[in-house]
Amino acid sequence: MVVVVILILVVLIVVLCAYNIHIQQKIESFQNINQKISNLAVLQDFMRVAGEEEDVDSKLNKINDIIIDKYKIKYSTIVVFDGAEYVIKATNVDEIHHETLRNLHTEEIFKDSVQNATPKYITIDDDKEKLPYQKVEMGRAKSAMFFPLYIDNIYIGYWIMESGEKHAFDKTDTTIIEVVKDNIISVLSTMSYQDAMENIIRIDKFTGLYSAEYLYSKGKMTFDKYQTSAVCMFKIANIEEINEKAGRQFGNDIISEVSNIVKSKLSSQYVFVRYMGPKFVIVFSGVGEDSVQDFLNSLKQEIEEFEIVEEAKEAKVVKVINGKKVRVRELQEEKSASPRVNFVVSTYYKGTGIEKLNKKLEEYLDNAAIEENQINYI
Repeated sequence: MVVVVILILVVLIVVLCAYNIHIQQKIESFQNINQKISNLAVLQDFMRVAGEEEDVDSKLNKINDIIIDKYKIKYSTIVVFDGAEYVIKATNVDEIHHETLRNLHTEEIFKDSVQNATPKYITIDDDKEKLPYQKVEMGRAKSAMFFPLYIDNIYIGYWIMESGEKHAFDKTDTTIIEVVKDNIISVLSTMSYQDAMENIIRIDKFTGLYSAEYLYSKGKMTFDKYQTSAVCMFKIANIEEINEKAGRQFGNDIISEVSNIVKSKLSSQYVFVRYMGPKFVIVFSGVGEDSVQDFLNSLKQEIEEFEIVEEAKEAKVVKVINGKKVRVRELQEEKSASPRVNFVVSTYYKGTGIEKLNKKLEEYLDNAAIEENQINYI
């Protein structure tokens, strides 16, 4: 009888063990599914931020905040090499430590990691120790995971996450962290064009206006708040004639004064840039073509009524008299010039290519007859 009871108990124990193993497998499977869903949600958050109408640095700081929140990381820092130097693109670490974080690629402890494109985990065992890259901040971080970032086998920087606890990442699922790293790389790759546009924006020295690249980055953030906007490109059609007859300095002055006239008339919500040479672009944010017609007629009239005059003045010139070179005074004739402008207007729709629309407007102006100076709607 006792033997039977023991056998039954053994069978029950075996069944319970098997059941527990089965339940554990289901729990692990459920956790894996949950983790995949969570990772997908984080990726969707990353992509949502990448598509927002903000500058690259703002987007990367938002992404860094998502990483810190979703994965419960104490410190997270993204550093990118911009072609000239290493720049901290996003971090929640106090500024006093930025110099250290910006130069981690020079630390011996991370050099192999960068060279071999492999992550590096470091921690301390004693509170009196400090991580090898730390200079003075012994108490801030006691564990760190360093990840070099590569796009198409090209090294672009690194991501480091840190903790104030010893051995904080001993049990961290590295596959999850790799997903985060890959997502960071995806976002950096997606935003590389925008970042390039933002970094090549320049100020034109004659007009004080932004260059055309401004339209494709920060300017776009302004007019993309609206579904449609009127885009006007205009050209000083007689600039070559002015340069030839009155001199290039006259031409530069004309360009400068025309830009000043336009700037004085525009609302702050509109975007005005020097597109190229004697061509300019105005984007009337949220305004239709019909609504700008009277404004452009008035603007065109004011520009073409403007005149630069240089009074006649004496100048020393060299003349040949009786076979000899003689320096004499001569009265130079008065110089004057007025701009003649040609306008072309079209509609920009949010989400479409502003650069393609500008190309279309530019082609129209370049192919127009040199004597044409009117307002055209295409």
